[in-house]
Amino acid sequence: MKNIYGITFEELENYFLEKNDKKFKATQVFDWVYKKRIDSFDDMRNVSKETINTMKNEFYFEKLEIIEKQEDIDVAKYLFRLKDGEKVEAVLMYHDYGTSICISTQVGCNMGCKFCESGRLKKVRNLETYEMVAQILMVEEDIKMRISHIVLMGIGEPFDNYDNVIKFIDIVNSGKGIDIGSRHITVSTCGIVPKIKEFTNYDKQVNLAISLHAPNNKIRDSIMNINKVYKIEDIMESIKEYINKTNRRVTFEYIMLKGVNDTIECAKELCNLLKGLNCYVNLIPYNETSHIEYKKSSQDSIMAFYDVLKKNKIGVTIRREFGSKVNAACGQLRSHYEEV
Repeated sequence: MKNIYGITFEELENYFLEKNDKKFKATQVFDWVYKKRIDSFDDMRNVSKETINTMKNEFYFEKLEIIEKQEDIDVAKYLFRLKDGEKVEAVLMYHDYGTSICISTQVGCNMGCKFCESGRLKKVRNLETYEMVAQILMVEEDIKMRISHIVLMGIGEPFDNYDNVIKFIDIVNSGKGIDIGSRHITVSTCGIVPKIKEFTNYDKQVNLAISLHAPNNKIRDSIMNINKVYKIEDIMESIKEYINKTNRRVTFEYIMLKGVNDTIECAKELCNLLKGLNCYVNLIPYNETSHIEYKKSSQDSIMAFYDVLKKNKIGVTIRREFGSKVNAACGQLRSHYEEV
């Protein structure tokens, strides 16, 4: 049996066609599941009993369990227990323009970025599509309002779980489903080049963010293990390909680590690397944790770095700091296996 939250609209249409049934029933089912938010097939009042009984034999409803919720100003962090007992986190943020959620795509992470708390737990498994969809549904249910933006930047590397992530996007983006616009969905990757190239051919206008965090291979090698496999040159080649084909702007995430990658020289090197690209840089003040040695750059260093990029006509923002008091800030998520 399959979880109904892991089925795309197109898959459900094909399911009914294979049963020699009418494909419009997929619209009816998705309406009940995602618009009316039922949690039992028996609640579908305009669907025949025969169809309901058939679906009950092949699909089931199951979400996740919220086992902890921590709140700070404009942010809430959720800890979910999965069916097999594993745990993942998601972070909800309130903005002037709406609500955004940062969801997890894996239990643990094998990328081993040395500044990231999430990477301290090695990958246990990929999340199934329904486990990602359920994070959205359960948070919306808890706050009793719609989420407007999704970022796949929680625990795990999205492009290391590519097929399930693409199915997830198809479901949440579908007008028949959760109906979140593609331009309100961002996928963040540390730079798995073959998947960036595959994503270039994806037919939805989803935003792409690259966790770059360094202007050269020497620094990136020292803080990101993935750079030993895919060098900056490889990433930049795939990004140029992506921009040329999609005509979409790419975000480069750049975490500010004191004395590591925050110098004026690094800023100038970054300008040379990104010159002429349709992109912008998101400078991220580092959130220190007790288990990791890196320190946060000073405000003066961050502003000096920002000014160099601005003067060189590189689009740049400084990320607003969210949730550090509840360990929900960038780089602080982990599954809390030991604690809960």
